[in-house]
Amino acid sequence: MDYEYPDGSGDYDEAVPCNMTGYNKDELTIQTYIYSVICALGLVGNVLVLVTYAFYRKAKTMTDIFLVNMALADLLFVVALPLIIYNEQYSWSMGTWACKLLRAAYSINVYSSTLLLACISGDRYISIVKATRSIRIRSQARAYSRLICVLIWLLAFILSSPTFIYYQMDHNECITIFEKPVTATLMKILIPSMQMLIGFLLPLMVMIFCYSWTIATLLKAKTFQKHKAVRVVLAVISVFVLCHLPYNVALLVYISKLFTVRACKEEQLTLMTLSISRSIAYLHCCLNPILYAFIGVKFRSHFCQILQDLRCLGKRYIYSGRSSQQTSDLYVSAVKTVVEHNHDNQSSFTM
Repeated sequence: MDYEYPDGSGDYDEAVPCNMTGYNKDELTIQTYIYSVICALGLVGNVLVLVTYAFYRKAKTMTDIFLVNMALADLLFVVALPLIIYNEQYSWSMGTWACKLLRAAYSINVYSSTLLLACISGDRYISIVKATRSIRIRSQARAYSRLICVLIWLLAFILSSPTFIYYQMDHNECITIFEKPVTATLMKILIPSMQMLIGFLLPLMVMIFCYSWTIATLLKAKTFQKHKAVRVVLAVISVFVLCHLPYNVALLVYISKLFTVRACKEEQLTLMTLSISRSIAYLHCCLNPILYAFIGVKFRSHFCQILQDLRCLGKRYIYSGRSSQQTSDLYVSAVKTVVEHNHDNQSSFTM
């Protein structure tokens, strides 16, 4: 707990505790509603992506494999989000390991999803800019796409390891505890710095490079579809920047003020800015399915097929009165029909 000295004398005995949350009840309520919307949209969107790839189309291309892993990363974070909300507002009572896992959920999601986005941009760059050699390059790279995903997940866990190590339970609060002041100083700088560099700047640089060449190549083509693809690329980059840039700027400001004397109101404003910008960053996990999956024509057709199959199953269950085995057979039949008609191996992120 930080303290503010109202008379400026620096007398610790007369210090007034500074409320480090800076929130009132209404602001907490608004934040809870925002997180709830993010959780609901992210859950529905990413589950639909995984269901589509599991039953309606196979992940054949590199981008498809990256999309499946990105949906899984976003889904894991979305599942943890309600407990993160609870932890921010109430005393923690779920144990040390739950504390560590939930605190690491966002870190793992940031590293894995943003690096996967960079990989998707690289695959799009090869398929469009290097179109004459893309079949050979992508066929070779596809063999290693699952290995790339494994390495990304491994890197995300390694970079998130300080969270597993230093978060502990203290008086029913999930907080960081450092044994030595030197370790505390190093980790308070290193953890957010690595998140900014590897979780934001590196993927952003890769995306800017790959998509700049992609846009330049697409603009040379005069067809309507190519120009529509340019707008898709611009939307992808814009949403990524708008979601992650505010939080990373807030982190940079936080680090710059970390070891300076700060007034209570200034610290409250800094922490509130971090919290608001972090909520915006959370929003990206429910926008990913829209930008990278549902925007593709083929993926939308699969989504419509899912809704149609669910409606048929509902009618069959309500009106036919047949056994549950017959209903299950109908579902499997519908899935097989869609899969049999899906012989193309193009990415769902159609350009």
